[in-house]
Amino acid sequence: MALSTTRYRVFPALRPGDPVTVVAPASGFDRASFEAGVEVIARRYEVHYDPGVLTRHRYLAGSDARRLGELWRALADTDTRAVFCARGGYGMMRLLAGLEDVPVAAKPVVGFSDITALHQVLQQQGLVSIHGPVLTQLARLDVHTHARLFELLESEAPAADVTGTETYVEGTAEGPLLGGNLAVLTRLLGTPFLAPLKGAVLLLEDIGERPYQLDRMWIHLELAGVFRQVRGIVLGEFAHCEEKNAEYSSAEVLRELAAATGLPCAAGFPIGHGTHNQPVPLGVRVRLDAGSRRLSFLEGAAG
Repeated sequence: MALSTTRYRVFPALRPGDPVTVVAPASGFDRASFEAGVEVIARRYEVHYDPGVLTRHRYLAGSDARRLGELWRALADTDTRAVFCARGGYGMMRLLAGLEDVPVAAKPVVGFSDITALHQVLQQQGLVSIHGPVLTQLARLDVHTHARLFELLESEAPAADVTGTETYVEGTAEGPLLGGNLAVLTRLLGTPFLAPLKGAVLLLEDIGERPYQLDRMWIHLELAGVFRQVRGIVLGEFAHCEEKNAEYSSAEVLRELAAATGLPCAAGFPIGHGTHNQPVPLGVRVRLDAGSRRLSFLEGAAG
């Protein structure tokens, strides 16, 4: 399988005190968890956000027009040095068509879950971004996770390795780390918004999907040819994905599916909807050693 020839552009390293912007492109959220997350990043940076982030429209953080305008301004703003997403949930996909011509200034965008759709747009444009905690999750995570996030944003050195718990398929693979939430990625198949995956190491994680649903989404990726394109698979946390009273686990289902691909695969990385959610850069070259359950970063996200 050919290596990916895509080279992703790193973002300028942040410094303490830099201005950053918070956006809410997906679901609405409770004010307390949002303000707690803002407090975490405000210890390090000068935080800005529009009061409209607290708006609600059904299950969304305001109308599509409000969320798209806010996100467009934040991505194009040459003064703000980073963009932090308030929450995932659902809604980012509704904005994708409106982002086709956005002039993205070089800066990191931080988020995960539904924000996977935004990461895909950024990787289409050849940009590195950060799969990491949204603000409504951030205050619940430990100080080591906060420190890793700030290090990713501010240091030109490669990120520290991340270690999983299980080897599903032995082997090693190198390539840019791409992907994110399994459910969101499958919804982008067949659209013009899925970033090229050829030669990538694919990151997958999810929450609240029963084993047969994980199976269905995985087979969707298989039928779309994804596993013929990527070089290895990194499985983060699959939280609350068990079938009640079942004699099998979601891990058993995923192990069997991974084995069928023949690709190096390790699981149990503390990435996603669990209690740690270690931030990792998307678009940087990595080396997966599935036998030792180790994901190593070969280049920095910042420059």
